[in-house]
Amino acid sequence: MGPINDPSSSTSPGRRTLTDEQFARLAKLVYERAGIHFQPAKKYVLESRLARRLDELDMDGFDQYVTFLTIGPYRDDEFQEMFNRITINETSFFRNEPQLQHFETRTLPMLLEARKATRRLRIWSAACSSGEEPYTLAIQVHRTLGIRLADWSVEILGTDISEKVLDVAMAGRYDAYATRAVAPAVLSRYFRQVEGQQELDASIRQMVRFERLNLKDTLAARRFGTFDVIFCRNVMIYFDDPMKAQVVRMFHQQLADDGMLYIGHSESIRSLGVAFEPVAAPQAFAHVKGRAA
Repeated sequence: MGPINDPSSSTSPGRRTLTDEQFARLAKLVYERAGIHFQPAKKYVLESRLARRLDELDMDGFDQYVTFLTIGPYRDDEFQEMFNRITINETSFFRNEPQLQHFETRTLPMLLEARKATRRLRIWSAACSSGEEPYTLAIQVHRTLGIRLADWSVEILGTDISEKVLDVAMAGRYDAYATRAVAPAVLSRYFRQVEGQQELDASIRQMVRFERLNLKDTLAARRFGTFDVIFCRNVMIYFDDPMKAQVVRMFHQQLADDGMLYIGHSESIRSLGVAFEPVAAPQAFAHVKGRAA
């Protein structure tokens, strides 16, 4: 997932202007609900993404919209609609190949050996966007276990704050851009062309379950239990340090003692005071769970 990607063109019919005061109120609401931190320099992103929404709602301006989000009878539904519009979910299959290679060749064999008594493996793709990441992990697990998969309980959970992208994920159909990094042999083995799109094989789709989750809601996340691997890539760069620390502490609590956390290549969790230790592997961006402080 890659929220808050700057648009190159942001004009729309009936474009409205977002004042500094309105921006401050709206940015506060977004932060309180999702932990997404909009700096003042990003005011135009909210303005451009939401101007058309004001037209659709026949609203006079952003004051009315902020009030609607605060005390309106459909404020929860509108928050969901707003998040769908202010986040850009840039992702694809097999994104960051060196990192996925580390997962498949190092972490996965280690965990399969460690779990051979229970034959249970749990993976969480946090902020999974439209599903390319958890489905990629499912393909890697599927081809690693092979015929042994029938003897294992493999649970892969994909969560995201946006219902819109989760609908795409559950449909399991993708365009050529999303599958551009998929090797031809993998494409022919795990996909079939349907109505101009690539549809995932049912054997992969049934390995992944999708749920809506706001990463700020740590209590809701706890119900998912403990995981052996957690992927959360290219999301925390949009959080401030308190929000990042909260999310990373949650991951620490819900990761198995020998589990692995993977983060994005431009993200760092070293200064957050949470007991994770980086793995000494180039381009892995992987962290093992250390002792709690």
